[in-house]
Parts: sequence; structure tokens; C-alpha cells
Amino acid sequence: MPESSAEPVADTLPLSRDDVAERLTLVVSRLSRRIRPVGDELSHGLLSALSSVKNSGPLRPSDLARLENVAAPTMTRIVADLEQRGLVERTADPVDGRSFLLRATASGLGTVAEARSSRTERVVAMLAEQSDSAIETIAAALPALEAAAAVRN
Repeated sequence: MPESSAEPVADTLPLSRDDVAERLTLVVSRLSRRIRPVGDELSHGLLSALSSVKNSGPLRPSDLARLENVAAPTMTRIVADLEQRGLVERTADPVDGRSFLLRATASGLGTVAEARSSRTERVVAMLAEQSDSAIETIAAALPALEAAAAVRN
């Protein structure tokens, strides 16, 4: 499908895994652009790291780097940014005195909730343009997409 085309590609089955991968890559990129952060919202990377701390914390920065699939220096910058914004705080690691654990602050918890709500509203607006049949198709694909997103490489 040409980048400028707004028309969906005609469904031609069966699609190869490579065809599915190519189309999915394009769709995810386009959707991501439409729900990208606006104003002072956190970037996808910062929000993802903060969400991981919220959901899995308290945890060491090295564990967070593994969860987020980023290198240690990248996580160091992310943690510094989140700390500077008051969204995470350090606590002493009771097992390893040389390390620390990250915990989301009350402000961090609120920021996650606000960002998700804002981005969900943008997706709701996109979906409002779709037919009931299209929504049913998207809903049916969600379990497979969620499973694919959960696979760690």
C-alpha cells in the first residue's frame, strides 16, 4: 500500500507471514504516529519504563533495562529523566547495598494514568471512524496481537 493512500489494501488470503509482518509494521507505525505524545506528555520510552516500574517495581535499574530491552546507559538516562521529573524515587536495595531500587511516586502513578487515558481517547477517536464489522475484526485480532507483543527476544 502506498504511504499516501488512505484506502485499505484489499484482503487477499492467504497472506504469507512475511506479508503479514510487512503490513503489520506499516499499520503499527501509522497508529503510533497518530497516538504519539502531545504537549508535555511522556515519550513512549519514558512512559513504558515508568509503567514497568509501576507494574513490576520496586526493581533495580538493570532489571528495568532488561524488561524494556534497552542497554544500561540508555536506562541510566531514562531513570535520570524520570527522577528529575519526580516520577520515580530511589530506595536502598536491602539485598545489595551497592544498588538501589526504583519505585513510582504518587506523581508517577498519576502520570501513567493520565497518559494512558489521553492516548486511549485518541484511539477511541480513530475507532469511531470504523464500522461495527471492522471493530469486531480488530477485537478478534487483539489476543494474537497481545501474545505477539508479550514475546521477549
